[in-house]
Parts: sequence; structure tokens; C-alpha cells
Amino acid sequence: MGNVNTIRTVELFAGVGGFRLGLEKANKSLFKTVWANQWEPARKAQDAYECYTHNFKSGNHSNDDIGKVESSLFRELNPDLLVGGFPCQDYSVARSLSGEKGIQGKKGILFWEIERIIENSHPKYLLLENVDRLLKSPSKQRGKDFAVMLATLWQLDYNVEWRVINAADYGFAQRRRRVFIFAYKRDIEFDQRQRQFKNEEIVFKKGFFAEPFPIKEKPYKGRINEVKLPIDRVEITDSFSFGFHTSGIMRDGNVYTVHADPIRRNPTPLKSILVEESSVSDKFYLTEENEKKFEYLRGAKKVERTSADGHRYYFSEGGMSPVDSLELPGRTMLTSEGTVNRSTHIIEVNGKKRFLTPIECERLNGFEDNWTDIMSDRMRYFCMGNALVVGLVEIMGRRIEEIEKYLENENRDLVQLEML
Repeated sequence: MGNVNTIRTVELFAGVGGFRLGLEKANKSLFKTVWANQWEPARKAQDAYECYTHNFKSGNHSNDDIGKVESSLFRELNPDLLVGGFPCQDYSVARSLSGEKGIQGKKGILFWEIERIIENSHPKYLLLENVDRLLKSPSKQRGKDFAVMLATLWQLDYNVEWRVINAADYGFAQRRRRVFIFAYKRDIEFDQRQRQFKNEEIVFKKGFFAEPFPIKEKPYKGRINEVKLPIDRVEITDSFSFGFHTSGIMRDGNVYTVHADPIRRNPTPLKSILVEESSVSDKFYLTEENEKKFEYLRGAKKVERTSADGHRYYFSEGGMSPVDSLELPGRTMLTSEGTVNRSTHIIEVNGKKRFLTPIECERLNGFEDNWTDIMSDRMRYFCMGNALVVGLVEIMGRRIEEIEKYLENENRDLVQLEML
């Protein structure tokens, strides 16, 4: 790291800036975002990018297809930390027709851009986020995609920790489950420190996630799994299958994974993030017609349908509460929030049913009020459905700061010993 007082950060697939905001809340003077990229393909309006540049003035901002950004740029940026939330896609790989060019992945898979950027910049730390189904995808070959990712990072000289975190388990206002991936370069000081601990010590007590997000001493239902990854990613694509659990570590290709049982903190109820009712516009209240639609959508149903080939079948769906409880954290917010959709939050205040307002959706994710107010309400809902819970990243940012301070103090003590 060029300057021990700063961590040069590159943010990929930045959205409206949840990663950056969380890191800056942890320590704005420590984390310096030197370059960020946000580009929404097939959209003329780049709302998320405009929101990002509206809220963050420093650093270089890119609104280009990441696949067209020259590799030389990342060598010049020389980041210490690479962050980003990337899509869950099929990470299958195959040999080239000649067999001489090694492994090739499908075009348009954004994880390969992460690989390219790492190859050209070698950051000390990586902090990535994805949907939790990544650990089990695809359904016909469980764990293959995540194994390809881990093998890729192994080949790039990284060790990896991961944890599925439900934000509500650690005191936040949304029941949002996401997998966070923390990787660190092999043989850096942090890796040398961690090597004194066994895999189970890392996962339960001494790892990146274990200290700020504590879990019980025994895994849920005793679920533990171990495997040695094949070094050949083609072999993984062709035949590998494995049961990755919600927490784990990969060191030197060796995987140890457990089903973590969180030590839960009191969650934040939905009622605590609501705005004053007097400030809520009439447009957010349900019409009589919409009330009837939501009664149907959220009710139990068994509907006969016909497939394209003429086969008849029944679509069944269990019922859910007509309105969301104000005493519980909010359900996971999706990009369809605010539409007439079963997943949309509906609350009842003073006997009247309404949608959550865009500000309330920002609060569910820990953004400041009106963070996204430069775009339409529909896009505000969409962007919040794509966003992460900022407070989780803030905690992780403080964890990185703790690691850096610990190593700095350790080096200072070593220098003093050598001088004696």
C-alpha cells in the first residue's frame, strides 16, 4: 500500500454507491475511491450513474461498458481494495478449440471482468457481494459456479472467506440475505497472521466476518463440509458439485464450510424507518382497485394453467399477510418495489394502506434521505431494490481498518525491537 493512511479503492458495478457510502461512513479519510464504474446496458437513461456522480464529487467516475475499459488503466490505478456487487451468472468455462489458449468463459459474464482487473492490478483486498443463491447455482450442478469463482481467485493468489448475512440478524431494518466475499492476497501480512489459525478458528472466531458478525460455536444442525478444489476450472465446469454452506474459507484450494447460526441482535422494526404520515403524498396510498388487486396477489391461490405445448397444470401459491407488520424488519426489497406486485411492501397506518415511499426504501437500505431524488419514483424503487444495506459495508470497512491498524502497530513494534 503506497500510503499507510489511505486505502485506494476501486468500485465496480457501483449502482448508486452503497459500497462507497458504507466505507466512507466507516472512515472517510481512510478509504479513497479513486475510480468507480457504473453502466446500465440497453438503457438510454443512466439514472444510477447520475445519482452516483451527484452524491460523490471526488475520484474518477466511469459510465462505460466495463469490458471496453483498457487493462492498462487498472495497472495505473494500483488499488489496494476492489469492491463491487456483481450479477449471479453462469460461470462455466471451456477450453479453446485449439486447446492452446487455456480456458475461455462465456462473453458478457461480468465476473471475468473482475478477473481481468485483478490480473492487472493485484489489489491487496477484495470485497464482493452477490445474492445468496450463488452458493448453490446452478440447480443441476450445485456449487459449480461458486467453485469456479473460488478456483479463479486461488489461481490469482488469493485466499477467500465468505458469509451469507441477513441484515436483520445484526440489527438492521431489512430481512435481506446476501453473500459477502472477502479475499486477500496470499503471503501479505494479514495472510501470514491468519495462517496461525485453523480453518474452524477462522470461521467461528478469528476470521474477517467472525468478529463483527458473531455466530454460535456450533453450526446449524452440525452442517460442516470440506473439499479440495480441482485446479482445473474446466474440470469444475464439467463434473464438480459440492454443498457450500453459508460461511466458509478457501485457503490454497482447500475449502472448509459450515452452516453458520448467527448470534442475533435485536432487529430494527419497520415502524422505526417510516416518515411522518403528514408528509406522505396521496399518490402512495392504495386506491380501492389496488387494494382488491393486492388482496388477490397476497392471498392463497390455486390456478389452472396451460403450458405452450397444451399441458394443463395447477399453479399454487400460499397466502401471506395482507399488510407488512410494522413490528418486524421489512422483507427483502426487490426492484419491483412500488408496483402492483406480490413482493411489494404494503403497510397500514391510521387505518389506511399505502406503499412505502422512496425515502422509506432508502432508509431500509441505510441511505440518507433523498439520496436518489434526482430520478423518477419508479427508478428510485428500482435502484433501492438493487442496492445493498449500507450499514453492513460500514461494519466491514471498520473491520478492514482494524486489520490495517493491527498490522501497522505490529510492524512498529517489530521495528522498535530491531532497534534495541
